[in-house]
Amino acid sequence: MRCIKNKIEHNGSGAVTLCPDEPEDMWHAYNLIRPGDILRASAIRRVTTVQDTGSTSSARVHLNLIIRVKNLDFDPQSSQLHVSGQIMNETPHTKIGQFHTLDLELNRNFTLEKEVGSDGEGVGWDSIAIESLKDAVDEGGKRRAEAVAVVMQEGLAHICFIGQFQTILKQKIEMSVPRKRQGGGDHDKGMNKFFKVTLETLLRQMEFNTSLTSGANNEAVRPVLLASPGFVASGFQKYIQSEASTTTPGLKRLLPSLVVVHSASGYTNSLSEVLQSPAVKTILADTKYARETKLMDDFLEQLRKETNKATYGPREVEYAVEQGAVGRGGGVLIVSNRLFRSQDIAERKRWVSLVDRVRDVEGGDVRILSSDHESGKRLEGLGGIAALLTFPLIEPDLDSDAE
Repeated sequence: MRCIKNKIEHNGSGAVTLCPDEPEDMWHAYNLIRPGDILRASAIRRVTTVQDTGSTSSARVHLNLIIRVKNLDFDPQSSQLHVSGQIMNETPHTKIGQFHTLDLELNRNFTLEKEVGSDGEGVGWDSIAIESLKDAVDEGGKRRAEAVAVVMQEGLAHICFIGQFQTILKQKIEMSVPRKRQGGGDHDKGMNKFFKVTLETLLRQMEFNTSLTSGANNEAVRPVLLASPGFVASGFQKYIQSEASTTTPGLKRLLPSLVVVHSASGYTNSLSEVLQSPAVKTILADTKYARETKLMDDFLEQLRKETNKATYGPREVEYAVEQGAVGRGGGVLIVSNRLFRSQDIAERKRWVSLVDRVRDVEGGDVRILSSDHESGKRLEGLGGIAALLTFPLIEPDLDSDAE
């Protein structure tokens, strides 16, 4: 995501103009835009005209619309973001107050404005919004997936991109492969065809150039995890090695990046098992994904040890922060980014205030996990919020207090 113009104030109002460059940017936009914000973007609207004769004609017209956001609809698989709300600017084809849905598109600017009202409505650019904006803007150029995974079994493959903030299913390949029979070669032919289609799809999704004369040869290739039950993944690796030594020598650049691991099936729900394997953890040790996974592993280990140095759940974590147990010397507040997407302004302010207190007052560390990653999903099962404590804490009976 490129930042075109930035006129915002911390904990105040302001607007930023952004240009999404790649599909993952739509995920960032989804986390930035909230109900109540003002969104400016180009739109296509069908306009019907009635002639004097009574006949009608319709045409699609391009408009620049401003809407007050009411709802967001995000499809993580296709990375499509639809934002609906009431129109705030009048045009020859629209009236103020009409509802419209803006479809944000790649390589097309949009402007997001957040306000802080005199009545307290609107949160403006609080610390979480500013942090989300920093995550969204890729100052280093093109953001790349940290790894690619091909989870497969006979006749079925799922190609997934593991990014910094989400895991995306890029392509599903499904083919009929004849069963293995004594003395028959149909099964082997079917598997070769399946491997051929899977490899072509993988290279296309990776935008991998197999030409030996391409300047892309010097680019580092991200890890490619081949996972399956049985020997399908190792068979696919051998097929790629064969292609590299015969028909497509440019594939040799890909070979060092291939890692074969076991999975229970060729479906995407086996991906979490793949990413937990020791070999994969070593390869991804320096990635954001691995750091978040290790953090959740450490937290759950503390829970198992019953050291009273780990807690989870909204009221339990808030109590720990009040007691100063999430501060300097190892305190870590772990929060799911889903909590900051709440449409309830008071609810969002509750979690933003907690984050600010841990960071600015207590001196503790704050880690915001993506709910679209395996570590974030584990955190969701704990209520979306947890904490590692600097000292053991015996929690009061919060349920009896509530009574």
